[in-house]
Amino acid sequence: MDGVREFLEDLQKHHRAMGHFLGLLHILIGRRLSRADGALISAGLTWRDVATLLRTIRWEPDAVKELGIDPESLPPRDRQRYWYSAISQAHVSSEAATIAGDAFAVQLARAGYVVGSAPGAR
Repeated sequence: MDGVREFLEDLQKHHRAMGHFLGLLHILIGRRLSRADGALISAGLTWRDVATLLRTIRWEPDAVKELGIDPESLPPRDRQRYWYSAISQAHVSSEAATIAGDAFAVQLARAGYVVGSAPGAR
């Protein structure tokens, strides 16, 4: 998971995920992610792992607003539960999430990352 942590820190540092939070969640959970040189970053994570990473690197809590979720409706004191609840409400397996993931994958390709196709895609 260190590779994913470095990936997320890079996104934070360069503000690459702004406006693409649903796509980011979709990619982290359901797609293969690697560097341009072929080094594997992730083959997909569980919701719990993603929630842990977002908590650990202190991802901006207001990012849930991009998902149409009011941050006040999520558990305020437990960031693990906060992120897990947000992921559960994000519908990361929906067609909208797949489209958002595809759009974000294009942007990530420009930054030197390779994102696999969505689950079930041909």
